[in-house]
Amino acid sequence: MSRNLDPKGKIVRHLGTNVFGNEKYQRLLEKRPNPPGPIKQRRGRLSEYGVQLLEKQKLRFAYGLNERQFRNTFVKAKQMKGVTGENLLSLLERRLDNVVYALGFAKTRAQARQIVNHAHIRVNDRKVDIPSFTVCVGDKISIAANDATKKFLQALVADNTHTVPEWLEFSKVELKGEIKRLPEKHDVTVIADEHLVVELYSK
Repeated sequence: MSRNLDPKGKIVRHLGTNVFGNEKYQRLLEKRPNPPGPIKQRRGRLSEYGVQLLEKQKLRFAYGLNERQFRNTFVKAKQMKGVTGENLLSLLERRLDNVVYALGFAKTRAQARQIVNHAHIRVNDRKVDIPSFTVCVGDKISIAANDATKKFLQALVADNTHTVPEWLEFSKVELKGEIKRLPEKHDVTVIADEHLVVELYSK
């Protein structure tokens, strides 16, 4: 995946919300809530398209996808039964890197992606090092069976205070998780209006 090398502080100020989940960016937004750049060049009132684009960018940056990955995910969501926007959120939540983050193995999705890339994670006892891998109901998430990985992830889990969402089950003792059901809209911490994203791609 192509990496976005723009400073994350500028990204969160541009989007107006802490899409990366890191506390330091929340403090930055509280201190400097305006978009970056000279005051006279900062955006005024956004057009309808501009608002829709901003909402898409919030979701894209939050889950760490490039443009092609995000569009492909939307196309898949549109082909599924049900509400396209809710399908999109469900697919984003079911990415393996997000599941690793949601279980508490990482403090951010970016860190979770790195953990998956480094082959520390097992799905149904098989190595999966693809962050975009989509989990299904009943899938079991565990870690590589070596002392270094176990010690590393135990420390991260012990230091993590966020609550595991209801659609997942996790044992801190065994460092194992399971997908109990598919995530629904109410399970997702809303950072963007998915309806506006659907409208953007429907033009």
